[in-house]
Amino acid sequence: MDERPQERKTRLTTDQAPAPAWNFSQGVRKGPLLQVSGQGPQDPATGAYLYPGDVREQTLRTLRNVRAILNAGGADVEDVLMFRVYLTRRADFAAMNDAYGAFVGEHCPSGVLPCRTTVFVELPNEAMLVEIDALAAV
Repeated sequence: MDERPQERKTRLTTDQAPAPAWNFSQGVRKGPLLQVSGQGPQDPATGAYLYPGDVREQTLRTLRNVRAILNAGGADVEDVLMFRVYLTRRADFAAMNDAYGAFVGEHCPSGVLPCRTTVFVELPNEAMLVEIDALAAV
């Protein structure tokens, strides 16, 4: 059975976010759904991890990377249904939450904020204090 074009799975790529380090896509769109892979506080051009020890700045850089991939798929933060935030330290929650709230508030003019889950974990690179992924409907 042939899939209709809007139902094909499409890999999203942009040089405005870091290239994937392993075997996954920056983002995938299928029909009206767009999933952004977990992003960290990396410089898109060099892949270097930025802002060591500063969860506020790492959160903002990470969200800018997520937004770049959303944009590559024809979406923006306003279209996000759900963000998942992964933190390495419970003590960083307030600073992350403040940075996240300012960023999302600025990019959601409707005032309808996305859902969010925050989980405390170990992350793939020691420099990472935060990782964020997103699910959007376009």
